[in-house]
Amino acid sequence: MNMLCRVGQIRRCAASLTQSINQVAAARQKHTLPDLTYDYGALEPHINAEIMQLHHSKHHATYVNNLNVTEEKYQEALAKGDVTAQVALQPALKFNGGGHINHTIFWTNLSPNGGGEPQGELMEAIKRDFGSFQKMKEKMSAATVAVQGSGWGWLGYDKESGTLRIAACANQDPLQGTTGLIPLLGIDVWEHAYYLQYKNVRPDYVKAIWNVISWENVAERLQTAKK
Repeated sequence: MNMLCRVGQIRRCAASLTQSINQVAAARQKHTLPDLTYDYGALEPHINAEIMQLHHSKHHATYVNNLNVTEEKYQEALAKGDVTAQVALQPALKFNGGGHINHTIFWTNLSPNGGGEPQGELMEAIKRDFGSFQKMKEKMSAATVAVQGSGWGWLGYDKESGTLRIAACANQDPLQGTTGLIPLLGIDVWEHAYYLQYKNVRPDYVKAIWNVISWENVAERLQTAKK
């Protein structure tokens, strides 16, 4: 009898340990807000500190939190085999997941030491596919400013053709999941990205942001995309 009790205790302990391990693993898998490599005020005067603080610590954080909540609900729906609930959660996954993906790229695309022109292979690719760096800037700026409502302007890499392309996505739709292009450079034109400083003059914001673009980061993304 004592032996049976001990076996039962061991099984309960093992089950409890497994549950704890699963909980820790789940916690580790949760999405987190990435740290910035620069201060909120580092991009001034082109993007002011108040915008950066709200954009990163409030808006992006909300996408992260909502994504984690939605994924938990989705896992529950999967476990129950509830296809209706799974389908109903798709818009929230796309919106919050896209918001997290897009902003995570966006912060690294920016740098207080940015601006100027790209070098090396990235510049050669831009000249090949757009004629010149200036023409690429003009085309991407026009596509970004023209986004109706909220969305993003993108410079992406078409892996199939090996070329650079410009695209625009509505809301928080992720570039790769929407168009198949691998994102290299994104410009956020949701009003929270610029309104406190540029009011409703989106073209001024888009013009200014080129002064803080990290072409080094864009070049690194191109190298990774080509692998």
